[in-house]
Amino acid sequence: MIVCSCNVLSDHDVRSAVEGAQQLHRNAKQIYGCLGCSAECGRCARTIKTIIDDALGACAKACCAGCPHNHGQADSDAPADFAIAAG
Repeated sequence: MIVCSCNVLSDHDVRSAVEGAQQLHRNAKQIYGCLGCSAECGRCARTIKTIIDDALGACAKACCAGCPHNHGQADSDAPADFAIAAG
């Protein structure tokens, strides 16, 4: 299913970016960067965030030491969500 019409990103693209990333992606902006594109209209940001949370499961909030997503890096400084500036 296409979740971003502007960049033609599918839910599979987003899941692959989350699961295959060296760093843990927790928001849409990080996924866009990983996939080499940027937000255009921003309508997909919530859907992408939902896909990220679903793909990470319990790790969506915070990773613990034994988690396979934890690469020894704290992600507490990452933005909580993607915001679109009013134009």
